[in-house]
Amino acid sequence: MTQNTAPNAITHLSPAKINLFLHVIGKRADGYHNLQTVFRLLDWGDKLQFVPTDIVQVSTLIKSQDSIQAQATSLASTLIILIGADDITTDVTQNLILKATVALIAHKLSTHTLPKHLHKINIGLDKHLPMGAGLGGGSSNAATTLLTLNELWQFYLSEDELINIATTIGADVPIFIFGQDAIAMGVGEELTAIDLPDQHYLILTPNAHINTTELFAHPKLSRDIAPLSIDTIKTQSRDYTQSLNAPYHNVFTPVVTSLAPAVNDALQYLQSLEAQALGMTRMTGSGSAVFLPLDASIVSNKVLLKKWIDDAPCPAYVVSNL
Repeated sequence: MTQNTAPNAITHLSPAKINLFLHVIGKRADGYHNLQTVFRLLDWGDKLQFVPTDIVQVSTLIKSQDSIQAQATSLASTLIILIGADDITTDVTQNLILKATVALIAHKLSTHTLPKHLHKINIGLDKHLPMGAGLGGGSSNAATTLLTLNELWQFYLSEDELINIATTIGADVPIFIFGQDAIAMGVGEELTAIDLPDQHYLILTPNAHINTTELFAHPKLSRDIAPLSIDTIKTQSRDYTQSLNAPYHNVFTPVVTSLAPAVNDALQYLQSLEAQALGMTRMTGSGSAVFLPLDASIVSNKVLLKKWIDDAPCPAYVVSNL
């Protein structure tokens, strides 16, 4: 990167994800839970624009007596400006765009490879994905930030290095670095690519949010689902793509529907359409969004799809896989 020429601005889709099923297979010694799921990335999401501006001599801003985390936090607050985000927190512990920036800089500081000069970056967020919907909106924003800053600042970190950083930010961040449909295990960081048929979905986003920590602690949550091999999940994909046949399910659904009537209403609405859509309704992640796979014959019927969207008890969208 020369000091005289700023890189071009970059705009990226920050895609949503859905979980085609979600099993909890046990609790870990570190207090987290081991999961099994298949992530599917969608062609729908937020948009992030990254605009490089002035060059900053970062070496003059580093206070050697501070911890690496403190140095990285200070540098991120200088290097990143969030544009058009008045209603979004700038608390680095809550805003995943800033949290990702701090984690990226901290990694470079810890390996003593942070360049002496970096461009400031204005980041504009065009938000479409609702918070707390199980669609991975914040996690996707974080991953898109890691990928784009790695490019703009010419850090040249590998995908594996970025996934390692992503894991420290949140369990759903690694899949968006991976960038393709995948079987996920561990807390979501053990990813294996899977080829699935193209698919359209009707997604509903009820206005409900249940704290994930509360859900994992709920006494009715099933935490001991029998683990499946990767080969089994690959060969049985027909059991969780259009349909959702045993043993595949989302362990959070009964808990969330008991706590959030709006989610239950959305599920019941989609279930009323299953006979026509030739698919099986389910919830994504720990909720609150729910979705129905659509048969190809339905997708071309724009009048029917509009009616389904108009009649839905909450915001509804027709989307497809990325």
